Amino acid sequence: MSVPKKYDDIDFTPPAAAADAAEKGLELRRKFGRGGTDVGVARARDLKNRKTVSPDTVERMVNYFARHEVDKRAGNFGDDDDPSAGYIAWLLWGGDPGREWADGVADKMEKADAAAS
Repeated sequence: MSVPKKYDDIDFTPPAAAADAAEKGLELRRKFGRGGTDVGVARARDLKNRKTVSPDTVERMVNYFARHEVDKRAGNFGDDDDPSAGYIAWLLWGGDPGREWADGVADKMEKADAAAS
């Protein structure tokens, strides 16, 4: 993975809390047989293993969370005993910690972009 030099000071390694959320999402998906897509499962595996992600992946994460904020309105969002498919998918992408991290990294990328131009 090639990261532009302007991003040298940015850590693209997901935090432990996002890894834990992704692992929980994978466990719930196995248990209940729902939630997420193949892309979400792949993302969860990378996050769970704290694999360094690309700037493009960070942008996809930001976009995913923005599009799926509405999923939090489901009655069983956050219910580990009968989770909504949206809750499982949200966790696969790193859950709230993943969102906070991706948003923070995207902000740093924007600042680096502005400084480089």
